[in-house]
Amino acid sequence: MITVSVVGGSGYAGGELLRLLLQHPKVKIKEVTSRRYVGESVTLHHPNLRGQTDLYYKNIDKLSSCDVLFISLPNGVSMNYMDKFTKLAKYVIDLGADFRLNSESSWSKWYKTEHQKPDFLNKFVYGVPELHRNEIIKAKLVAGPGCEAIVTILSLFPVVKHKLINLDKIIIDAKMGSSQSGSKGTDSSHHPERSGVVRTYMPSGHRHTAEIEQELSFAGFNPKVSITATAIEMVRGLLVTIHTFLNKYIEEKDIWQAYRTEFAKEPFIRIVKMKSGFYRFPEPKILQGTNYCDIGFEIDKYTNRLVIIGAIDNLTKGTAGNAVQCMNLMCGYDEKLSLEFTGLHPI
Repeated sequence: MITVSVVGGSGYAGGELLRLLLQHPKVKIKEVTSRRYVGESVTLHHPNLRGQTDLYYKNIDKLSSCDVLFISLPNGVSMNYMDKFTKLAKYVIDLGADFRLNSESSWSKWYKTEHQKPDFLNKFVYGVPELHRNEIIKAKLVAGPGCEAIVTILSLFPVVKHKLINLDKIIIDAKMGSSQSGSKGTDSSHHPERSGVVRTYMPSGHRHTAEIEQELSFAGFNPKVSITATAIEMVRGLLVTIHTFLNKYIEEKDIWQAYRTEFAKEPFIRIVKMKSGFYRFPEPKILQGTNYCDIGFEIDKYTNRLVIIGAIDNLTKGTAGNAVQCMNLMCGYDEKLSLEFTGLHPI
């Protein structure tokens, strides 16, 4: 058994992380912190965990040592504590944005602030097991990806690696559920403003662009990515529809071969392209609570366009589930431990 603590456990990502860790046969949760709810019961904010835990939130300054420390704090906060965190635990997994980028200048460009711990940027491994499994196995520090970033990176990686698309014209239409904005309410998340919404809130300039371009820039490839983000009436889930353009005439079997070559042995990636039924392509609805990333595609021969569709649960594969997957690799456990929930249907 290993001891695990969660910093920032009162939010949606923290709650999802606790749900998965409480099911893990090799984990004992030691402490959970919250900046707002010190002394209150964890189940007061995560009622689905009733009967599963009797933990109370601690102050972040009262943390003791553990084997694995998960950090689930708002962007720009964890960097201020990282010196302390690395002394408390053998392994640190940060679910936030602070150490996802490997360049101080890239952080400043996309987050409009100075990075307080630039010396740590190159110490963190970017936590996408499907791309960096060997590095994660050896890592002490892992930075979890953004949810739009991970589904987009996984959806694009095979066709980029196999040189099938034009790298200067990649357009991502991302549709997000409300849980992505976090548990702290805002004017825009107020029910009368959020209910029934289809709201494009970021037509361009999305911060996750930096992660996507960073991870798809290899072997001389330097893709240029454009993201448009739209909020829809859904709590959990994220769907990306990616418009790319083929370099030459390519048949469907060539696309299949690229995905099978890269992902055939991946436990949490499924290629979804059915010829019948109404679940013919990936849908977030049937992925709620699962660690799967479903990917589908269609060739538009009229415009030589390859449309790629990717779907995840933003709180599981997009955040907490992926972090547990990384922990399993770092600690030498079966990668799938506590992550094999298949989802519900209907829901």
